[in-house]
This record gives sequence, C-alpha cells and structure tokens, in this order.
Amino acid sequence: MQAMAEGYGKKYTPDVKFKLLGTTETDSAKIFIRELDLPVSLEDCLEDYYRRIAAELSNPPFMPGAKRLIQHLAANNVPIAIATSSGEKTFKIKTQNHQDIIKLFHHIVCGSNNPEVKNGKPAPDIFLICASKFPDKPDPEQILVFEDSPNGMRAGVAAGMQTVLVPDKGVGEELRKPATLVLDSLELFQPELFGLPAF
Repeated sequence: MQAMAEGYGKKYTPDVKFKLLGTTETDSAKIFIRELDLPVSLEDCLEDYYRRIAAELSNPPFMPGAKRLIQHLAANNVPIAIATSSGEKTFKIKTQNHQDIIKLFHHIVCGSNNPEVKNGKPAPDIFLICASKFPDKPDPEQILVFEDSPNGMRAGVAAGMQTVLVPDKGVGEELRKPATLVLDSLELFQPELFGLPAF
C-alpha cells in the first residue's frame, strides 16, 4: 500500500493504515482511495493490489510465536480456525509455502469473497460465521480470537469473544481498547490464562 500511495505522490500514513487494516480487500481499497483522494477506480486499485500481492507476499514470515502456538493448540486438540479478511486468491498466495501449518486448522473463512460475510471487520460477521462452522457450535464467549489489527480486535469483541490483540508498535493506546489482552508479541502469550493447556 505504501508503494501504491507513492506512485500517486501520496503518503501512506499510520492513520490511514490502521483504518484499513483487517478490513475486506474491497473495503480496504475504498478507504485507501477515499483517504488519499486518489484518481483511480476501485477496480484498477484492486488490480494493482493483487498484482503486488502476487509478487511480494508469496512467502510471508510468521509472527514471532505464532507457529509454536498453532502447533501447541493442535497437539492438544484445541479446535482452531482462520477468519481472514483476505480473499481466497490472496490467502492462497500468502500461505502456499506454509501448508504444513495451515492444514492444522479445522476450517478457513475468507471474508473478501464469502457471500455469508455481509459486513467486513470491524463488524462481527466473519467471526460469528467462522464459529458456526465448528461441529459443536461453541458460544461466542467460549472462543478466543487473536488479532493484529484494531479493526479485527473490535470485530472479535463485537462478536462477544475474548480477544487478544498483538498490534503493530505504532498502534496507539486508544486503538488498543477494548481488547481482552494486549501483547507486544505472541511469544508472551500464556494459554493457561484462558483455560488452555500450558506450553
């Protein structure tokens, strides 16, 4: 997004970044165009975005502590799923080299092109739909959400779920509310605080 903004002689500020983080791809593009007052259509913006994603995000690193946590939960038979605002195409590009970890998830909901997800984050839709796909249909309060974006965190809270936020360092105090827990790194997460098996 930074490179796209620079192409139009604009600055991709943290304020704009936090407004679109966690939203669907279409909503992100709309916010991006509106906030930066760009002379580009939604379709052209998305086309540019997908082209850049294919080139730059084919092998993204895990957040520190993420792989360990996923493997730990899976090994202890804790049901886990992914609720991402990415579309299926983008998600496949990002995860193509991480299939050993992705296969540990019970299911995946991609919000950007899922007709069941009427509203993107910060609305709770994607988390409620994702929860409904577990065989035992757990109540929202039995679910723990991990998020890195304020919009995603607000979606988890709006869904009635406990929500752990692991934000970018630039996310101010106001944008960290009302997360259940805020951590600087997933490496600091203690599963037992939420009734899960300890590492």
